[in-house]
Amino acid sequence: MKVIQVVGARPNFMKVAPLHRAIQKLAGWTSKIVHTGQHFDAKMSDVFFTQLELPTPDYFLGIGGGSHTEVTAHIMLAFEKIVADEKPDLIIVVGDVTSTLACTLVAIKMGIPLAHVEAGLRSFDRTMPEELNRLLTDSVANYLFVTEESGLTHLKNEGVPDEKVFFSGNVMIDSLVRYQEKAKNSTILVDLGLHTPESGIQPSDAGHKTSNYIVMTMHRPANVDTEKGLHSILELIELSTTKTKVVFPIHPRTRSNMAKFGLEDALTQNKNLILTEPLGYLEFIQLMTHSKAILTDSGGIQEETTYLGIPCLTFRDSTERPVTVTMGTNQLLADLDPQKTYQALEKILAGEVKKGSIPPLWDGHAAERIAETLHGIFEKK
Repeated sequence: MKVIQVVGARPNFMKVAPLHRAIQKLAGWTSKIVHTGQHFDAKMSDVFFTQLELPTPDYFLGIGGGSHTEVTAHIMLAFEKIVADEKPDLIIVVGDVTSTLACTLVAIKMGIPLAHVEAGLRSFDRTMPEELNRLLTDSVANYLFVTEESGLTHLKNEGVPDEKVFFSGNVMIDSLVRYQEKAKNSTILVDLGLHTPESGIQPSDAGHKTSNYIVMTMHRPANVDTEKGLHSILELIELSTTKTKVVFPIHPRTRSNMAKFGLEDALTQNKNLILTEPLGYLEFIQLMTHSKAILTDSGGIQEETTYLGIPCLTFRDSTERPVTVTMGTNQLLADLDPQKTYQALEKILAGEVKKGSIPPLWDGHAAERIAETLHGIFEKK
């Protein structure tokens, strides 16, 4: 039984790593990894293979840069050749990035069974490229693995037959559970001047109660592709740094647009803003774990903060992960107002922290459940 798994952008790596391990453990099954190269910067890609103990990809397509249409087309052309040569029994795609949709289209057109991991999530905002990727992938996938109960509802409402849908839990949390302890060895807190250990105290001993910083990540087109959106981010930084330090691992897209609109000086002149390059997975776990709060527009970070119990303020109109709001520590800042966002942050810094709980099946074993399900399906054939 030959399986091809696709990775392309940063969020994919944390999901494919546990899936690859789980499938390799099945007797008679092999897992091959295709890296499309959608994120081609070493800080956004290579470091994740190393830290997540993934093998060197069996194929690296080197597709990077260009419009969504260009990237989709280039990935499809390259991936089609691999599928024709390898003749896999199953293709697995994860998440909602451009690589997910591109490889989905190839799989279906070539008659290869397709599994979509992280199916059923919906923001109901079709201006998001990810929402279109999710909708199109779920409409044609043969097996759909769902992370939270909202996904079951959405797929049922869209007419997906129940026999195609499986509530498996969250594979992203599998990686977090596996590497949480290892992340404590990271020196990122000392490296950034966030914790100066006294004699005999290691960086991993610092609790987030003694920390005095928040973490920000911003990369979505709606926030970073316009001058207005970037000014909102800068205002939010300016307000937040009056109370605490802000650590901002800046996405290449965000940095590029700051330069495009001549806003780089506003970043570098703020003494309480710690600007970094994109961080490795272990470093970012450590940074999140000891922070007072996270300000983000990322989907995956909403899930990770919910598991870690860290307050999260999501600078977006909608979220495709509502369980992080209903059960977790996430607050959705729907009107994208820096002043209102800062008021919410002030409450957190004052100790008014939303108490959350961990959603069902976010237990570190989702990949095992997915592998067992697929094994059962294909053994019957």
